[in-house]
Amino acid sequence: MANGNGVPEKVAWVLVRDDAVLVTRSHGRDRFYLPGGHREPGESDGETLVREIDEELRAVIDPGSMVHVGTFEIGEGHPEHGPFRMICYTADHRGELTPSREIAEKAWFRYADRDRVSVIDGLVFDALYEAGRLS
Repeated sequence: MANGNGVPEKVAWVLVRDDAVLVTRSHGRDRFYLPGGHREPGESDGETLVREIDEELRAVIDPGSMVHVGTFEIGEGHPEHGPFRMICYTADHRGELTPSREIAEKAWFRYADRDRVSVIDGLVFDALYEAGRLS
């Protein structure tokens, strides 16, 4: 769903453990992505993240623990699919991270795996690496 400026947006979950970040791959796709998705009409970022992570990984996000990591954008005319904005949060969760039917697999990527994610996810990888959170 697009924001008020017409730019498509995704709300994404950034879960880092042991210097690696959680990514998922949907059926029929080659690239991996940070888990999350597009806002439904009227949803807040927190509501979106809770719904999407439940749908994709069957885990329960604690919206009160959400911390904004950053907002990342690719511009108009970008060959991948610009313009696009991704709003990223860390958050605590309950439950095992079990891929749902829409997710083919989950993985833990380090910075060396950056070329296996989308361009916008790569920007998040860069920020995590620069902050010393991703090896």
